[in-house]
Amino acid sequence: MSESNARLALLSAAWRDRVGQAVDWLVERGYAGRIGLVLGSGLGSFVDAVEDAQMVDYGEIPGYSTTSVAEHAGRLVCGRASGVPVIVMQGRLHPYEGMPLEELLLPTAVLACLGVEQAVVTNAAGGLNRYYTPGDLMVIRDQVDLHWDDALRGLLASPFAPLPELGADPTPDPGLTRKLAGIGRIGGLARLFEPALARQMVEAAAETGVPMHVGTYASMWGPTFETKAEIGKLRRIGCDAVGMSTAPETVLLRRLGVAPVGLSCITNPARETGQPELSHQDVVEVGAMVRDRMARLLLAFLPRAAN
Repeated sequence: MSESNARLALLSAAWRDRVGQAVDWLVERGYAGRIGLVLGSGLGSFVDAVEDAQMVDYGEIPGYSTTSVAEHAGRLVCGRASGVPVIVMQGRLHPYEGMPLEELLLPTAVLACLGVEQAVVTNAAGGLNRYYTPGDLMVIRDQVDLHWDDALRGLLASPFAPLPELGADPTPDPGLTRKLAGIGRIGGLARLFEPALARQMVEAAAETGVPMHVGTYASMWGPTFETKAEIGKLRRIGCDAVGMSTAPETVLLRRLGVAPVGLSCITNPARETGQPELSHQDVVEVGAMVRDRMARLLLAFLPRAAN
């Protein structure tokens, strides 16, 4: 059994067919990679560093929805970056766009079922930590999911099966189902973000001279920016940055046996006594400001993660 088929087998029957149709369509067109990247608001220009790139709009892929958010190109890109085969989601779907979670998470499931071993999940986030300034980057140590819902409800075949082993051999054997079966949030995730990848990201930052923080990310529904009281609450529960994505995607990736590393671009500071007026355009502008820094970092990180 191929790794793609093994991961597809973890999905509920109806969703498996939809994901499988998209995977088959992409495989026929040569889409494959070792590391996946999900690019957040204003960060999509990294695809300029992908060599021998082939691109397809989300709307052309069977079963995909197109993103409605400005500065999310809504394309899937395949090629090589720093010599590493990559598949890049240039733009993502967000919970606040109002679509069901099976629509929102379908591109992430397809990314996993195309056989990637690791995934870099990036986002634009507000800075809750008082030491963060716009343009800073933060490796995500852990996350607080404030959607108050299980994003994987109804999407997995065996909701109470053991957690998948990262890097498990997908060849058929009597223990394959036990090794690769995934669950939702039941039982918790002691190691959601892969610590080894986080360390490699920090090492790549030191090598390239990119300032780097390590912190906890809070994920909320949006599309509103947080109130003063919400900012205070998030700080008091230990969050360093807040955004409107990432949490559902990383849980799904981990449950399908992909090792994720999270990376936030801090777009604005937040103050417990108030915050500056902010728009999505402000977020995009900061993303553009750090595009070269982000590219240097990722290009240095990818060979480390692939070894």
